[in-house]
Amino acid sequence: MPKLHQCCFLLGAVFITLLFIVVFWDEVRVGTYLHMASSKHLKLRQAHRKHLIRELCSANSSLNFRDKSITFDQIPNKALDHLIVDDHHRVIYCYVPKVACTNWKRVMIVLSQNLKAPNGAPYLDPLDIPIEVIHNSTVHKTFNNLWMHHGQYARPLMHHKLKNYTKFIFVRDPFVRLISAFRAKFNRPDEYFYSNYGSKMLQHFANISQPPNSAQEAFSAGIRLSFTHFIKYLLDPQTEKEKPFNEHWQQIYRLCHPCQIDYDFIGKLETLDEDTEHLLKILGLDKQIHFPKGNENRTVVDWEREWFANISFADRRKLYSLYETDFKLFEYDKPETLLNE
Repeated sequence: MPKLHQCCFLLGAVFITLLFIVVFWDEVRVGTYLHMASSKHLKLRQAHRKHLIRELCSANSSLNFRDKSITFDQIPNKALDHLIVDDHHRVIYCYVPKVACTNWKRVMIVLSQNLKAPNGAPYLDPLDIPIEVIHNSTVHKTFNNLWMHHGQYARPLMHHKLKNYTKFIFVRDPFVRLISAFRAKFNRPDEYFYSNYGSKMLQHFANISQPPNSAQEAFSAGIRLSFTHFIKYLLDPQTEKEKPFNEHWQQIYRLCHPCQIDYDFIGKLETLDEDTEHLLKILGLDKQIHFPKGNENRTVVDWEREWFANISFADRRKLYSLYETDFKLFEYDKPETLLNE
């Protein structure tokens, strides 16, 4: 009997071991399949996004917009200052304000190793970089810098980098990006944006002939710029006659020139986590760097109806026309419910 018990015990142990191996192997097989399916989905997503831009930028496309048919060499050097270059990893990033650009700039600083921490060593963690440094233009090497440093030789150098480096951009629903820009720059005191834009908007669109001298004074007095005033400012033809749109509300295609630059990767804020992970793997940097988590208080599409409540349908349609190219190039749905009564 003891021998029978021993045999039964051994057979049971073998059975459990085999069962464990079968279950484990099945999980590995399923996990591998899901990973491959996900990878294929992400590759198809990128192929679709790039194909759409190439199609709409073609001469045969019915979409016509400013600067569509110019060549890269016809773009002014100053209009190339959003293209950040990392020569070490052969990467070019066109940053778009209000589209996770703070965190991507952090990543680019870490990759380039251009900036040293107080201990003299390059920053290794993107979150260690002081916030006041991240948007300092002197920290980043841009295409505009190439022109300033290399003069007539800059353009051939730019072409070489565009041909051989991985180029990427992240975009966002155009109307949601405008809401996010307004919230960040005018919903709380910002002295730079108040003195350069806000006080003028109050004068021209809120009928306040003498706005307070500072944002702090205006907020203390209960004088606030509304989203309606901001939209009126954007729609006024005189606005851009005086000076170009600020980068926070400039159209994405005018910041990053997708018809002249063949981007290898097009990410979206709406799929930020997936796209970021995919891009870092493509670059071979997924083990080297961790992309910081974004702001949980992110402006979302669901807020559009509330923000546009006081804006006339006529102005909504004019605003769509102003940003229509971004909507179409980056495949964002036309917000029919906002535009039609």
